[in-house]
Amino acid sequence: MNPLALTIFLLSLAIGTTITLSSFHWLLAWIGLEINTLAIIPLMTKTPHPRAIEAATKYFLTQAAASALVLFSSLISAWQTGEWSINSLMDLPMNILSIALMMKLGLAPLHFWMPEVLQGISLPTGLILSTWQKIAPMALLLQTSHLINLNLTIALGLTSIMVGGWGGIGQTQLRKIMAFSSIGHLGWIIVILKFDPQLSLLNFVLYIIMTAAMFMSLTTISATKMLEISTSWSKTPALTTTTMLILLSLAGLPPLTGFAPKLLITLELVKQNATLLAVMVMFISLLALFFYIRLTYVVTLTLSPNTPNSLLTWRTASRSYSTTAIMNTMALILLPITPTLLLL
Repeated sequence: MNPLALTIFLLSLAIGTTITLSSFHWLLAWIGLEINTLAIIPLMTKTPHPRAIEAATKYFLTQAAASALVLFSSLISAWQTGEWSINSLMDLPMNILSIALMMKLGLAPLHFWMPEVLQGISLPTGLILSTWQKIAPMALLLQTSHLINLNLTIALGLTSIMVGGWGGIGQTQLRKIMAFSSIGHLGWIIVILKFDPQLSLLNFVLYIIMTAAMFMSLTTISATKMLEISTSWSKTPALTTTTMLILLSLAGLPPLTGFAPKLLITLELVKQNATLLAVMVMFISLLALFFYIRLTYVVTLTLSPNTPNSLLTWRTASRSYSTTAIMNTMALILLPITPTLLLL
């Protein structure tokens, strides 16, 4: 892609999210979401392949439907209350808006576009779709969290965690596994949204760090299938080790970063007398743990055939991946500073 065009699209992504984050008027929030959607479609079709075109079409149709619902709910709100401000929503428009934003995020049962779209696009675009594109709708949900219907968030959160676990079990494509992982993590975020929006935000930030680290590692290894990642040990042993640890961090195992949000959310649910919900959420998360551990096993505990025995590699020196290194470190060792993060 032409560097100038790429710069324009990336700037449009940044501007779209910024407009939504700084808006107080529903129309501006909607415009930001639209700019976001339209800016990523050319990045999706960067590789002229029928699968990429199909992914971009599916993405556009679902996002357009969700945007129409956002506009519809804000119009009903303006009609009922005479105000366009974000915090002036009544019950009916709030429910419509919540469903629209959850469709934009890819929460179950509105998740069907997510694995298909992520499978059809390149890893760097997948990184943008899984992290940056979630910021604007999540910000709107956090802003309206005090108005949101508790039953709706719990139902969709539990469904998302279940779908995220079940869907990922039978997959061999890494991008689809990451899509189901994303659905599961967003389920955790939504479950706690009404109880404690700050905790929801912390969980979202940590989700972005871990997902970005995973996508960057996969981009560096150039792996899109389990078969490819299983042969990466002989090429990049250090990166393969950290990739395995990031997978365990995404699974939420201590003492890695991913353990912090799961622990805090469970404690908060118990504190709110929702012990049964906390137990259900943890049990359903074991489904996701299974496919993370299976992937970990494939990455590090199976050695590919014909591993060279020499200590010196014959390959030419590759460029340094400092951003990947920083993200990987953050995705692994942020657990000790969780109390500091909570105070911010």
